[in-house]
Amino acid sequence: MFERELAVIGERISQALAGLGAPAPSEVKWQPTPFAGEWGQGTNICFQAAAAEARSGKKVNVPARAQELARLVAEQVTLPPGFSRLVADKAYVNAYFDTASFAGRVVAAAITEGAAFGRGAPKSERVMVEYAQPNTHHSFHIGHARNALLGEALARIMEFAGFETIRASYPGDLGLTVITAVWGYKRFHYGQEPEGVFERGEWLLKIYAEATALLTEQPNETPSETEQRLSYEAERREFYRRYDAGDPEVRALWRMTRQWSLDEFQAILDMLAIHIDVFFFESEVDEPSKAIVDELIARGIAEDLRPDGPVVVKIDEKLGLAKEKYRTVVILRSDGTTLYSTKDLMLAKVKFEKYSVDRSLYVVDFRQSLYFQQVFKILELWGFPQAAKCYHLSYGYVTLPGGAMSSRKGHVVLFREVADEAYRRVQAVIAERNPDLDEAQRHTVSTQIGLGAIAYALLEVDNIRDIVFEWEAALSFDGRSAPYIQNAYVRANSILKKAQAAGLAPAEGTGNFPFALEPAEVELIDLLARFPGVVQQAALDYKPLHVANYVYELAKTFHGFYHLVPVLQTEDAVRRAARLQLVAATRQVLANALRLLAIQAPDVM
Repeated sequence: MFERELAVIGERISQALAGLGAPAPSEVKWQPTPFAGEWGQGTNICFQAAAAEARSGKKVNVPARAQELARLVAEQVTLPPGFSRLVADKAYVNAYFDTASFAGRVVAAAITEGAAFGRGAPKSERVMVEYAQPNTHHSFHIGHARNALLGEALARIMEFAGFETIRASYPGDLGLTVITAVWGYKRFHYGQEPEGVFERGEWLLKIYAEATALLTEQPNETPSETEQRLSYEAERREFYRRYDAGDPEVRALWRMTRQWSLDEFQAILDMLAIHIDVFFFESEVDEPSKAIVDELIARGIAEDLRPDGPVVVKIDEKLGLAKEKYRTVVILRSDGTTLYSTKDLMLAKVKFEKYSVDRSLYVVDFRQSLYFQQVFKILELWGFPQAAKCYHLSYGYVTLPGGAMSSRKGHVVLFREVADEAYRRVQAVIAERNPDLDEAQRHTVSTQIGLGAIAYALLEVDNIRDIVFEWEAALSFDGRSAPYIQNAYVRANSILKKAQAAGLAPAEGTGNFPFALEPAEVELIDLLARFPGVVQQAALDYKPLHVANYVYELAKTFHGFYHLVPVLQTEDAVRRAARLQLVAATRQVLANALRLLAIQAPDVM
């Protein structure tokens, strides 16, 4: 907002500096000034110019010269309409807006641009976000939900900021854990199949936990129990061998049970309104990934130690590092089988070459931090310039107050159970707070608030921190939570509905504020104006947390405005119309920000 005018002022400042014999930087960067009766944007271009003079060999006192340049520039530069004054503040030059013009323009833009308010200009880079990728033959738990929601929020923010964005998922459907579940099904439950998409997916987790327990050595086990365990282990190894050999029966069982997992996964993606554009399945990339090993060996990046050892990349040595940092990575075992690194390197190549990706973002838990540094460095050695814009968005554990989760033991907090519990709790609250809501509305609103509460609880904590998910905090209508934010939207909606019913709704997009603003109005307008910048910063930092923090502050500020500033009760028609416009703008920005977090804004609560 006001970018064009600020660009014009920046050009005039650069011209003024040139006239003063000072070198002007190629770009003038602006940042908001603290509100002190009026809004403004400031730039330190004069300090940069003074510093450039010093670097060129001139004997100047940089701080003093910067202040002198700022004073002279402020005296010479004329401002375009909508600005009140240009002021030198030490080494800064601050351009201040006409308060009424600024308020009106911000509010009008939010209303007229609607769902597009805050959207950034199209960028030249294509981004792929890889997330929502649980292993099959397990079940979707609350930790998976943090991954999926973090990735979806990041994808929405990148897209809204102006980047062409591709959503990708790389589910693991191979390996010992998968075979353990398939073997357990064949050995103990063959021919059984629960009814229901969620029931089948969750049943596979129980089978996996049961099979793992039978294969794990127990304290004080008897000789006969040891013999039975070793017999089961031999069966599983043979089952795995048959899978590798392409045995039709084993492969058919694998495909059938895999589909149960994928059906459950898709149902949860639908529940969360997540659409994945590209699926990379581990089973589909396993064999093709071996081809890249030969290329890395031929280019001298990888070293082939077979048959006595694996194929490795000595990253530190190739980078010429004297101290160990990235270490040595195995990219193919001595027996010719692949590892995660083999497949991730191949997938990166596919992303860069087939999908023309400029930035590749990986949403994977914190335990893989070193691993992704290693992968990115091998991509750099391989010659991919995109390696510099590969980013690992790590995140911590999610637990309930009861403690940590373990798929091996079957002790996990299933996402569906959390979602169902949220729905039940919200139903009870709505029955008490709004008993006249009809059944269909109550169902819709309970779903929106329940899923929103889960999403916000997983996004309002910095991704690098662990989360203890607590119901009271997540579902609070008075604290830092989705229901609190959604309630701000509902309050705004209610005011506008009442105004419309009374014939008081102003013409859309007028944005007319020719009066002294109340402090609560100032705070609200200031936050609305900052939304486009928050979106850009969240995209540049890969931080959905910025949007989560912002929308909470906007909701809190609107709740304060709601209690302090009369809207419909205002007798002055001009003030009433302006405040209704402000309410409408706030409602829109709340909806836009919530949408970036994959949270719906209910019309009633």
